[in-house]
Amino acid sequence: MAKPKQSFFQRLTGAVDVDDGYDDVYEDEVLEEPSQDVRTRQAAPHDEGDGSVEEWMEDDAVEGQLTVDVYQTPDEIVIRSIVAGVRPDDLDVSISRDMVTIRGTREEHKEVSDDGYFHKELYWGSFSRTVLLPAEVEVEGAQANEKHGLLTIRLPKIDKEKQTKLKVKTS
Repeated sequence: MAKPKQSFFQRLTGAVDVDDGYDDVYEDEVLEEPSQDVRTRQAAPHDEGDGSVEEWMEDDAVEGQLTVDVYQTPDEIVIRSIVAGVRPDDLDVSISRDMVTIRGTREEHKEVSDDGYFHKELYWGSFSRTVLLPAEVEVEGAQANEKHGLLTIRLPKIDKEKQTKLKVKTS
């Protein structure tokens, strides 16, 4: 049986169309089972410590990402985010004319060891979120307020239609 012509994408990626009669090609292949479970496999020898996967996962500090709501009114852009459990002093809000970055750390106060948990979903540790703004804002007029764990950032839009008249003075 003649092989059907492969598309450019199939040649590029090595993908095959299962409807084109390639079923016979794979019948004779024997797939090897992995010798160890991926979660318990030892890390590469160049890693430090005991080489366990859990160790290198803990070393690779991953920042959590805040969830945000962003909306606009005719005069301002508003960003809201839940930051419950974070002290206002532990929040860092950086604003430029077209971007806002919120960073912080949520500290966990351990009352129970990890094996005492039945279910654990809360995120503890550092987090950040950068929001690209749909319009330029006045950085100096920005306000941030936290109440009951809800952070609200109000950013006044730049009024590009606003005009002022300057008086020309003579020297």
